[in-house]
Amino acid sequence: MRRAVAAALAVALVLLALYPLVATGYGIRFMLQLFMWIALAQSWNLISGLTGYVSFGHVAFFGTGAYAGAILIATHGWHWIPASLMAGVAAVILALIIGYPCLRLKGPYFAISMLGLNEVMRVLVSYFEGLTGGGLGLSLPTLYASVAIYYATGLAAVAVTAGAHLIITSRFGLRLMTIREDEIAAEAMGIDTARHKLYAFLLSAFVPGVVGAFFARDQGYIEPISVFPLITTITMIVMALFGGKGTIWGPVLGAVTLFVFQELVWVRFLYLHEILFGALIVGVVLVMPRGVLGVLQQRYRLPRTV
Repeated sequence: MRRAVAAALAVALVLLALYPLVATGYGIRFMLQLFMWIALAQSWNLISGLTGYVSFGHVAFFGTGAYAGAILIATHGWHWIPASLMAGVAAVILALIIGYPCLRLKGPYFAISMLGLNEVMRVLVSYFEGLTGGGLGLSLPTLYASVAIYYATGLAAVAVTAGAHLIITSRFGLRLMTIREDEIAAEAMGIDTARHKLYAFLLSAFVPGVVGAFFARDQGYIEPISVFPLITTITMIVMALFGGKGTIWGPVLGAVTLFVFQELVWVRFLYLHEILFGALIVGVVLVMPRGVLGVLQQRYRLPRTV
């Protein structure tokens, strides 16, 4: 069974690698955005799906990475690949600064603090006009590299999913899920909950920073409202919830299903797609609060590592 799954994954990766050779420009951009959502939903899953600490401000790491990458490229002339990796490091530094105090808050207090972080970062970026361009935004040199960014974003999606597999099947992941189920009991068992939560938080911040820089390089122009929108956080949360938070493939399943659904509905119902998308979200939360994979795990006794 494992060999069949591994073979299917290998075939899928080869097909995705060859896809730009036959795809149209729209097709490449469609897959590029899908990879971005997989990476974002999976990164959110690493902290919120495994520890139960719901982050409503994960887009702050995405926006920080977008600006860090854009500044390195536009102002300092860096190539976009090392600039994107440094953007991920910048997001991790931000997570380290705010993670220590915020992760000591529990439940809604942590969620509200993360929501406030997003607004603080948006205001700070608008305030430092000399560095970020403020409300006027920041333009990057023209670069036609959609195929290269397609591969880079796809690699980020594969890497974070592989990382989720390693974490969830490890002792570290088991401790994170113990914290999610009962943090007091986890502390009583000798688990250093503060340290484990901080490690998961730092890991979850790196990929949004890198993907944010990819987004900035692909768009060629960013402004605060385009890289710090709350809807980005909500979308990655919904994708992870739909597929199944705390699982390996849940965020992937949720991102693929909801992104394709959103694109199909958007084409046919230009003004109604957000209403239909919201109705779908409410229905899923009410009927399947553990997500699609959560239901399958419960009904068919699938392992938690799925």
